[in-house]
Amino acid sequence: MPDATVRIPAEVKERLTAAATGEGLSLRAYLVRLAGTPPTPQERAEQALRAQAALHQWLGPAPSPEERERLDEELDRRLARAADRSA
Repeated sequence: MPDATVRIPAEVKERLTAAATGEGLSLRAYLVRLAGTPPTPQERAEQALRAQAALHQWLGPAPSPEERERLDEELDRRLARAADRSA
């Protein structure tokens, strides 16, 4: 694999070198490990879809705007009743 040159400020290189040394790695090995860590935009989109599907399976479909309004009104009534009891 050919090497690449990346221009960064000296203080950034020093910080990365310190982090690498702290983990017992060369700067090169540390950067290779870092590059493998963050997901790509495509991987993030796939993770979001999987999470959305899991929530849908767990919670069921999202309520319609009308249903959400009805549920909000019911919650408001219950909270008002609870507040009246505690007064």
